[in-house]
Amino acid sequence: MRKLAVAGPSVALVLMVALHLLYPGVVDPMQGLLSDYALSEATGALFLLGMMALAAGACAAAYQLAEVDPIRSAAARVLLVMASAGLVLGAIFPTDAAPVVESLAGEIHRWSTALVFTALPGAGWILARQSRTPLPVVRALALTSVAVLASFLLSHPGSPMAELIGGPEFYGLLERLLVVLEIVLLIVIAGVGHKPQTTSKEIPAHAPYAENIR
Repeated sequence: MRKLAVAGPSVALVLMVALHLLYPGVVDPMQGLLSDYALSEATGALFLLGMMALAAGACAAAYQLAEVDPIRSAAARVLLVMASAGLVLGAIFPTDAAPVVESLAGEIHRWSTALVFTALPGAGWILARQSRTPLPVVRALALTSVAVLASFLLSHPGSPMAELIGGPEFYGLLERLLVVLEIVLLIVIAGVGHKPQTTSKEIPAHAPYAENIR
């Protein structure tokens, strides 16, 4: 399961890079959103494959955490599963052509994507707080993701601050940075789930009175 937890987000990252390198003119990386790749026949399949790979990785990470520490990781696992569900919904229901969301499918896509963007850093933050061992990298990635998410929302067209900060000129780049951060976060979480967390020092079987303590 650890292989899937790492391979899923890794494949998603590779496919995202491939979309930009192989199809540079389909979506403007500065102003266009990643979801716009789903609207093109040339890039739609790769984009959907990336989303499904990321969803599988999130589910696998949740399963792995359940094996390592089922009690302390419970809340983080719920958020990981929610993120996975949001990715599946976002893949099934494509976005509308920018800038206006008009269809039901577009609304579902928008809110499922919002769920993913908030659930993954939330899972990382909770996991870092609940873990018996320090997880500074997980905490740092989660906090950085939240900061970038806030910047992305402020720069998104329709935000009261967007025009003041010139957001429409670079909000697509912010979304890509956010996606990369959350993919890396998921890979790091998969590594955390691979490490058994010690609970208490085991008493050697040959220790005096060991059988009484047990």
